[in-house]
Amino acid sequence: EARKWGLKVPEYITKCKTSKEIFDFISHWDKARHDLPFDIDGVVIKVNSFRQQEELGFTAKSPRWAISYKFKAEQVSTKLLSIDYQVGRTGAVTTVANLKPVLLAGTTVKRASLHNADIIAKLDVRVGDTVFVEKGGEIIPKIVGVKTDTRDLFSVPVEFAKNCPECGTELLRKDGEAAFYCPNDEGCPPQIKGKLEHFISRKAMNIDSLGEGKIELLFDKGLVNNAADLYDLKYDQIYGLEKIYPAELEKKERKVSFKQKASEKILNGIQTSKKVPFPRLLFALGIRYVGETVAKKLAEHFRSMDELMKASNEELVEVQEIGERIAESVIAYFEKENHRILIDRLRQHGLNLELGEIEKPKSTVLEGKT
Repeated sequence: EARKWGLKVPEYITKCKTSKEIFDFISHWDKARHDLPFDIDGVVIKVNSFRQQEELGFTAKSPRWAISYKFKAEQVSTKLLSIDYQVGRTGAVTTVANLKPVLLAGTTVKRASLHNADIIAKLDVRVGDTVFVEKGGEIIPKIVGVKTDTRDLFSVPVEFAKNCPECGTELLRKDGEAAFYCPNDEGCPPQIKGKLEHFISRKAMNIDSLGEGKIELLFDKGLVNNAADLYDLKYDQIYGLEKIYPAELEKKERKVSFKQKASEKILNGIQTSKKVPFPRLLFALGIRYVGETVAKKLAEHFRSMDELMKASNEELVEVQEIGERIAESVIAYFEKENHRILIDRLRQHGLNLELGEIEKPKSTVLEGKT
């Protein structure tokens, strides 16, 4: 029907009756995909009956009546030139391999993920090695193996960094966790900037006129060190600020500047964010393991920041889907004096630290309709 209406329906589709027919279709397109005028990374298999689709329903993220079969990722070999260490907003240290540029699945790859110390040790990957690289899910390149027979006789195993590459603090590793992390969350630049970027992000405070480049510039100028500092910013402090990055640095924005309109828009965006509901503010704080869903559950259960800050381990694990790990993380966060000061400053600026009454719909005119 859709094709008769003039819609561009794909030709590459078939109805199968048996699993053999499904796998024959997959095998065919694993080879034939290279002749398509676009890239694909797999085949989607769906239940055809709408009645059965309705019966199977959805999870929070995907339908239960459809699943994708991913083709084996394309793999190439290249030389590992060096390893960089990166620090995220939670302090976790990840490793990135710098590679001799190589073409893989349509793009030139120069960097690939090495994840953590355990994976480096398991692969026994060394600087100077010829390594095998593939795109995980055809998006993020990762090292999956090493060609050891051509290895330099004098190569030595990689010794994971003992100190933070950014602030020099000795790295720690908790029992049962793969990542080393930097405990200096108040003084380590990428952690501070990462927390601020998370705070302003769309699903958090949604201050969309600010971004990674502007946060970095405000931090470098000493104007912003934590989320509460954003609400102290004045027009005269930010207007005219500018930074131009050298061409060799991989930056989204080559030039970052605060012109008149941008400065006004940013300050308006910061003021508007004061109306953001409590669950999103809780998520924006970046407490470890407190994602969007967990923040909502905690906010709905405790109703206010004050009640949440007073909660014991037992009270926290009573909440649906909240386990020991989340409870320990929440308690550890609020035990820190600097975090309590941050919450007080956000309160003084008039942010939502409690859940208001649930608004009744203004009209029921759309009720029952789809």
